[in-house]
Amino acid sequence: MSMRNRRQGQTSKHHGQSSRTPQGDADGSWVPRDAVGILLVSGDPYLQEEAKRIIAAAGGSLRTAIDVAEAVHGWDNADVVLVGSDIRELPPRRRAPTVLLGKASEGDGLWRLAAALGAERVAVLPEAAAWLAEHLSMSGSPDPGGTVIGVIGGSGGAGATTTAIWLAQAAAGHGVSTVLIDGDRWGGGLELAVTADEIPGLRWPDFAETRGSIDPSQFRDSLPVAGGFAFLSWPGTREPAHIPAAGAVAAVVDAARRSFELVLVDIGRSAEGLGTLAWDCDRILLLSKAHLKCAVAAARVLNELPPVDVGLLVRGTGATSVDAPLISESLGLPLLGVLPEMRGVASGAERGRLLELGRRKPISRLAGSVLELNSVLELNGAIQ
Repeated sequence: MSMRNRRQGQTSKHHGQSSRTPQGDADGSWVPRDAVGILLVSGDPYLQEEAKRIIAAAGGSLRTAIDVAEAVHGWDNADVVLVGSDIRELPPRRRAPTVLLGKASEGDGLWRLAAALGAERVAVLPEAAAWLAEHLSMSGSPDPGGTVIGVIGGSGGAGATTTAIWLAQAAAGHGVSTVLIDGDRWGGGLELAVTADEIPGLRWPDFAETRGSIDPSQFRDSLPVAGGFAFLSWPGTREPAHIPAAGAVAAVVDAARRSFELVLVDIGRSAEGLGTLAWDCDRILLLSKAHLKCAVAAARVLNELPPVDVGLLVRGTGATSVDAPLISESLGLPLLGVLPEMRGVASGAERGRLLELGRRKPISRLAGSVLELNSVLELNGAIQ
């Protein structure tokens, strides 16, 4: 299935905010080391000055065009194209910009504009100065990082968390380096469903003070592991938890992408998850129970998802159920599979024993099939 890559790299929604100003450190460690061939398309004086300051500190080459008409001839020859938030349309038959530059006062409108323009990432200045410099320094890297797949329930009790755990378990079982991210801070802690043991490692509150990028190796080594995959969970306790800012959340997802081949995100259905984590996904799996009311609810969730490819999973069938292909047709989504009704799932989630159920053949077969159908990774025929 063709998947549209919609990575929203940024300081406030993909990379962490930096406490540094765009003056750079004395050793120049934050400035791009080889930032050349950069085109900025913007008539906004503030964005022009910020971009010039970041790139000039490293001796990089920046060409500025105040509008699309002026930029059109050099657009495709540039190594990196930066577009300011004052630009509302692109020249015909030109590649999408690499980064959309904007200001914090523009709010969520920046991400809507980025989606409309097809921008790969968003940088909010001046907070994003350090991240933008680092991103430009790595812009020549051929490695785009791992695949990020979101899992979201169309209604309460659809089984998104359970499904995400089983997908992570299946991928890890076939040698794919995998991390599962708990994107629902209201869900009580994904870790309680993964395991009954207290496994050492960092949880979301440990990233509350994160600023800037996170080292991928340190991130990978800091996470708890169960079932062969790493996971990042909200604490399964009643104590108040420090909540990372949007920039810290974005930095975590970026570090996960650079650390693992597959990143599975249990998005949750809150506005918080839909407005941030969903936009970091390359593709999304939408779950619906096989009942009319649940299918209607799934349609409403679908309308809130970002413009990435979405596939459908239907949970359970029975005499009173709506036919899964009918739900698929009504939603206009490809049906990736039907989750079989299994005894013990609810109690397994309560007792941290979902991994035991995930080893059952119907579940492992379905999880493998879903990963293969979504072209998550080349598994060399390992998933049957």
